[in-house]
Amino acid sequence: MISRYTLPEMGAIWSEENKFRTWLQVELAVCEALERMGRIPEGTAAEIRRNEPKIDVERIEWLEKNETRHDLIAFVKSITEQLGDEGKYVHFGVTSYDIEDPALSLRLRQSADLLLADCQRLADVIKKRASEHKYTLEMGRTHGIHAEPVTFGFKLAVWYAEMLRNIERLMFARGEINAGKISGAVGTYANTDPEVEQYVCEKLGLTPALVSTQILQRDRHAHFLTTLAVIASSVEKFATEIRNLQRTEIREVEEFFAQGQRGSSAMPHKRNPWNSETVSGIARVIRGYVIPALENVTTWHERDLANSSVERIILPDACILLDFQLQKFANIVEGLIVYPENMRKNIDLMGGLVASQQVMLALIDKGMSREDAYKAVQSAAMKAWEDKNFRQHLKDDPQITSHLSEEELEASLNPEYHLHRLDVIFDRLGI
Repeated sequence: MISRYTLPEMGAIWSEENKFRTWLQVELAVCEALERMGRIPEGTAAEIRRNEPKIDVERIEWLEKNETRHDLIAFVKSITEQLGDEGKYVHFGVTSYDIEDPALSLRLRQSADLLLADCQRLADVIKKRASEHKYTLEMGRTHGIHAEPVTFGFKLAVWYAEMLRNIERLMFARGEINAGKISGAVGTYANTDPEVEQYVCEKLGLTPALVSTQILQRDRHAHFLTTLAVIASSVEKFATEIRNLQRTEIREVEEFFAQGQRGSSAMPHKRNPWNSETVSGIARVIRGYVIPALENVTTWHERDLANSSVERIILPDACILLDFQLQKFANIVEGLIVYPENMRKNIDLMGGLVASQQVMLALIDKGMSREDAYKAVQSAAMKAWEDKNFRQHLKDDPQITSHLSEEELEASLNPEYHLHRLDVIFDRLGI
């Protein structure tokens, strides 16, 4: 991933140095397991650790390019060059993906932990702003058209609940990807005892696969990446709402705009929701990685190499991008400027039109049939679309005024009437 969207902590997880470091973790755990079983001399792992083999990325890359044409073998050679006789037991009785797959799981677990922290921070920020605006009246819209009033806090409560679900999804996906295998070239433990796998996985905090081939099956990785795409899509949904509400004609919220910031090279007046647009664009890229991840589930027989080149791109990129997106959007919500006066102005834009259902129900309560009540209110509403004076058209209809007093009509037109049960929702969510 380009540096523009790579934050330091996640970038470090997916660095070449950390990749080789996790490979070394697995190799050393294998040596320990083999020692315990008496397959290699006692003290081998301790001697390797005492010599502290360094991760020399440049040397590994040189060996791969000029000698081995194989990255794992180049890594092993770079390590054993720094060791004495004990070096011959590095990578003893195992195949490449006995090392690479558990190590990949470690990096995915590290990434998941960071992403869970990101998700929790975003959820906390949304919850805080939802509490702040529990009763900030705002127009609710369906199909982009005024429907009935909500509050801005209610809108944020919907986002908060979705982020709680996303945290649950990611925790489950983390558990599924936190798997290891040390089962040999085709998964039959032909040259490595299953006890080695058990020890290594326990040492590294991984769950041994019930069965594997040369590799862990890629449905795990597909599920993990699909989960990242779902989370990214949720965040895009939230960002799209901000983009819409910042439109000049609506202007109910606005991204923070810093002193000296420029919105356009040509138009000095511009204050664009560019951060939210960035968040939306990133979601498209992450979703684009879902299809390759799903296609990686298919392998020829006990393994082929078609998944490898794909995963070198999609797994780091998806983790890095989601990390950036979540942190970016948390900052957007934290600094979001809210305009309650514009929210109220938009509610009143059509002269009470958004209370049509409440007026209809009030008429039904007073004995009018549903059909007659609907027709009477709709007739006034259609006129209000032309002159924005719904209240007056209701008062001009004798059929309506014969059923509702002026006080009863005004009560049904009160936009806050719609909100009397919102506390039930806020209480459910602890807002």
